[in-house]
Order: sequence, then structure tokens, then C-alpha cells
Amino acid sequence: MTDDHDWERRVAALWDRLDDHRPADFRARMDALAAERPAGDAVALFERGAAHDSTGLPEEAVALYRRALDLGLTGPRRRRAVIQLASSLRNLGRPDRSVELLTAERDVPADRLDADERALGGAVDAFLALALADTGREREAASLALGALAPLLPRYNRSLDHYARALLTAPDGA
Repeated sequence: MTDDHDWERRVAALWDRLDDHRPADFRARMDALAAERPAGDAVALFERGAAHDSTGLPEEAVALYRRALDLGLTGPRRRRAVIQLASSLRNLGRPDRSVELLTAERDVPADRLDADERALGGAVDAFLALALADTGREREAASLALGALAPLLPRYNRSLDHYARALLTAPDGA
């Protein structure tokens, strides 16, 4: 068993060196770190899922993300797990399920989220836009992506936000 702060520091350090490792080696190192946590630890399962996802094993990642969420993963990691699970499902050819998960995540009231979770709102929108595009809902996808982009621009925020919303009501080709 190890101190949480030290464990988090070592996990972050491993992620910082992701590109320095072969995929199997990275996963093995993350598995070793996860093994330091209690059995069934949701955070450890999430980190293992992310390691599998980032090294090209989305099917394995899906199972780990689901287990972490079922065990009550909380905070920003919970939101990241939903985003990453939905992304993996989209990549595995299940964009409809991705849309369901991300739509539900987008509907979580802001007052139930901490600042770090709210900061991931743009990521929820971005991955939802990808999933919508994969389901043939391109206008919704473009609207969502442009709406998420609007606040980040140095100018034209109001106009872009207006045009993004108009995509949902304007007929195709308008």
C-alpha cells in the first residue's frame, strides 16, 4: 500500500512518458502501479483502462472503464471515464451508444460538477460531435462543435454561437 499523493505523482510521471514506452511495456507499468491499490479500486481500473485505450486496445479499455464506473468512480476521473468509454465505443463501431453516454453526461447539471469536471465540458461536446457525425447527424455535430469553439475565439464569439444554433433550425443547404 502506498501514499495516495505519491501514487498519483508516479501515475502522472508514467503518463508524461507514454511515448517513451512500447505499448505492452506501458500497460505493464500501469498494471504494476494499479496493483499497489486495493483490489477493485475504481481509480486503478480507470488508469488501466486509459492505458489500454492509449495503446490501441479499446475493447479491453471498455471493460475496465465500465467496471471503474460501476464501482463508483468519482470526480474528474468519472467524467473522463465516460468520455473515454464513449470514444472507445465509437471507435469500435457503436456510435449510437457513444451518443447516449455523452448526451447523458452533457445533461448533468453544472451545480453537480466541480470546477475540474466542468472544465471537461468542451471535451464532452467534442466527442459527442464526433459520435453524432458517425450516426449521420452532421448538422447537430457541426452545431455542437462550433458552439463549443465559440467561447474560445478572440472575436466573433456571439456570431459564431448564433450561427451554430441556427444550424439546428435552418434547412439543409441554407
